[in-house]
Amino acid sequence: MLTLAYPWLLAVLPLPLLVRWAAPAYREHREALRVPFVPRLARLTGQEPTTGAVVLRGGWVRGFAIVGGWLCIVSALVRPQWLEPPINRTVPVRDMMLAVDLSGSMGTRDFTDEAGKTTDRLTAVKQVLDDFLTRRKGDRVGLIVFGNAPFVQAPFTQDLDVCHELLAETRVGMAGPKTALGDAIGLAITVFDRSDVPEKVLIVLTDGNDTGSQVPPEKAAAVAKDKGIVVYTVAVGDPKAAGEDKLDEEVLKRVAGTTGGTYSHAGNRAELDAIYKRLDELPTREAQTISHRPRRDLFHWPLAAGFALSFVPAVVGMLTNRLRTPSIVRSPAQVARV
Repeated sequence: MLTLAYPWLLAVLPLPLLVRWAAPAYREHREALRVPFVPRLARLTGQEPTTGAVVLRGGWVRGFAIVGGWLCIVSALVRPQWLEPPINRTVPVRDMMLAVDLSGSMGTRDFTDEAGKTTDRLTAVKQVLDDFLTRRKGDRVGLIVFGNAPFVQAPFTQDLDVCHELLAETRVGMAGPKTALGDAIGLAITVFDRSDVPEKVLIVLTDGNDTGSQVPPEKAAAVAKDKGIVVYTVAVGDPKAAGEDKLDEEVLKRVAGTTGGTYSHAGNRAELDAIYKRLDELPTREAQTISHRPRRDLFHWPLAAGFALSFVPAVVGMLTNRLRTPSIVRSPAQVARV
């Protein structure tokens, strides 16, 4: 679609006519030709001599070049633009951070995959999260992994392919053997501070109790509540385990309850899959769509045409003079006589 950026500049089109009317060509109020017998000759022909200089008029080529050049200049001034098809961009209304425990106990082989084969907890978690990420259209998703300390694996992004790749690269113990749950929540809060999206959700998955945090999980949850972050906790593994691998369900329940989230426990792959499908049903606002139509400037075309027209009278004049000038062709005998 063709549009004009400055259509009001079309008002300058009649400007040359106004200039010609307001400031006509200079004329002297005296006889243009002084010859003694001109008045008598004029009376014999029934005419009256006029005063003023003779203004030479150019040919039609010169007039065409002037008019066409002016039209081209005005066409460039109004800045014609071609509107491209609209580009729609969906504005996310929810930021979702996934915090995944990579402590040593996540390597325990007590889960089964889709084929029914025994696998470790992290592999089962990655399979479920992979499906979960595929369904996150319209959300911005981030990924935090934690062990001895938390690390941002992926900041908030709508490029879900990147999240899939970074999740696939995670390994048991790559962040250390301990479980810094409280620090992971604290790091997520820091990442959320740079977000202006209205809905903020943190999903924490762990299989043990907090063994290495500088900030207690309950205190981190209280800060998250003040920041408007809802924390959902998902536990995997055996709640009857002892030692550092013991699953502290009470802490996870308090963390979720403080922020308005829920706590869930999965003892196998099917239960874990069901939990994340329930998380798919989290209420969210309708996604906002921003439409933008790119504009492609076309002013250089009429500008180039006007520049080319300025050479037309000179080129036509040269060609005309060349055609009018007779060519002299001498015979060899004439050349010898010379």
